[in-house]
Amino acid sequence: MPRPSRMFPCLRSCLAALALLLLAGASQAAGRQPLTLAVSRGGVSLLVYVAEARRYFADEGADVRTVNCASGRACLGLVSDGLADVATAAELAVVMSAAGARGDLAILGSISTSAHQIKLVARRSAGITQPADLADKRVGTVGGTSAQYFLAAWLQHHGVGPVRMQSMAPEQLAGALQSGAVDAIVIWEPLAAQAQRELRDDAIELPNPSIYTQHFVLAGTQRVLREKEESLLRLLRALLRAQQYIADEPARATQILATRLGMLPADAARFLGEHDYRLRLDATLLPTMTAQARWAVREGLAPAEAGSGGLARLVEPRLLQRVSPAAVAPR
Repeated sequence: MPRPSRMFPCLRSCLAALALLLLAGASQAAGRQPLTLAVSRGGVSLLVYVAEARRYFADEGADVRTVNCASGRACLGLVSDGLADVATAAELAVVMSAAGARGDLAILGSISTSAHQIKLVARRSAGITQPADLADKRVGTVGGTSAQYFLAAWLQHHGVGPVRMQSMAPEQLAGALQSGAVDAIVIWEPLAAQAQRELRDDAIELPNPSIYTQHFVLAGTQRVLREKEESLLRLLRALLRAQQYIADEPARATQILATRLGMLPADAARFLGEHDYRLRLDATLLPTMTAQARWAVREGLAPAEAGSGGLARLVEPRLLQRVSPAAVAPR
C-alpha cells in the first residue's frame, strides 16, 4: 500500500490537473457562446456572406447563426427585442436607435463604406432628366433612414426646391415607381438596381455627387459585448479573413454575392467596385454620425438632446483593436 506521504502529493497533482482541464473547458465553452447575427440584405453585407460561404466563422470557432432582414433598421429592431445579439446596419440606424429607447448600442466596426450605396432612380416619362426636374415631384423613400438623409443632402447639393416625399417600406418602392404612384425613388442597393431593371428604358439614375459616404456597421448592445466578448472576437477574425478573400479573389467574391442575392454577375461586380469592404473604424464615422444626429433633430425625427453630442459612446473600438490594431483610426 502506498504511503500517505506519496499518495497526497499525487492526489494534489491530479486535482490540479483536473482543475486546469475544467478551466480550459469553461474557457472554450465561453468562446463558443452562440451568436445570432441579424444581416441586412444587400451588397453591404458581403463580408458576412463570404465568411459564411467560406466557413470562416466555423474555422475561427464562432458559433454564428444569421437572420436576414430587409433593412438595417429592422436588424437593429431584432437586437432591441432580444432576438439577435449583433446586427449589420447603416450608421444612421444606430444613431436613430440610440436616440430612442435603445441607448446602450455600440458599433464594433464598419463592414462596408460607400458613396454609391444609395441611389436616386426616376421615370423619364415623369419629365425627369436632370436634378432640377425633381422639384415638386413625388419622391418615395424610407422615412427616418439613411435613404431620407441622402435625399435631403442631394436636394441641398443641387439647390432643388421642395419635393413631395412619400415614406414607404423598402420593398414597396420599385413597384410604386413602376406603377406611377411616385415619380422617383431614393433607395439603397440592390433595390435601386431592381427598380431600374423593371423600368427598363424609362429609368434614369440621376447623378450621385458623392455627398454622403455610408458606413455600414456591425453593432450590438453593451451587454452582449460584456457577456460574449470572446465570441465577438472570433466573429471579427472571421470577417477579417473574408476581407482578405474579397481583396485576393474578387471574381469569386462577386459570384458569392450574385448567388446569395440572386443578382446578375454584372450587377454584383458593380457592387464590388462601389464599396470598400474593409473592417475598420475610420476617422470619418463619428463626424458623419454627428451631422446625421443634427439633421434628425431638425427634421423632428429625434429629440433635441440627440444632437447635443455624446455620440462617441456609440463607438466601441476595444475589440477591433485586439484583432486588428491598424483598422482603428486614432481618436
